[in-house]
Amino acid sequence: QVQLVESGGGLVQAGGSLRLSCVASGRAFTRYAMGWFRQAPGKEREFVSTINWSNSNRNYADSVKGRFTISRDNAQNTLYLQMNSLKPEDTAVYYCAGGPVSYIYWGQGTQVTVSS
Repeated sequence: QVQLVESGGGLVQAGGSLRLSCVASGRAFTRYAMGWFRQAPGKEREFVSTINWSNSNRNYADSVKGRFTISRDNAQNTLYLQMNSLKPEDTAVYYCAGGPVSYIYWGQGTQVTVSS
């Protein structure tokens, strides 16, 4: 069993930055692909970014490409999402997720609110 705990969300003005963190329990984290997803009010949960276990392959949604950067520190069991040039449409609850084959482990989410 892996537990994921996100932090780093908050209220920021448009154009600002935030860095989200996701700390995982258990050594299995280092073998899992991990990802960030988000859900805005009244909308479906959507993919934001994913990263493989070795930090060598990263994918981004078109809406965040060039503004967000995903990374991980396997020694610290931590996943990050650096978010720059934030827009009001980035407002959502952000979740980290991971697992051995599919995203079966999810955190509780952290709220990101971007004011215009």
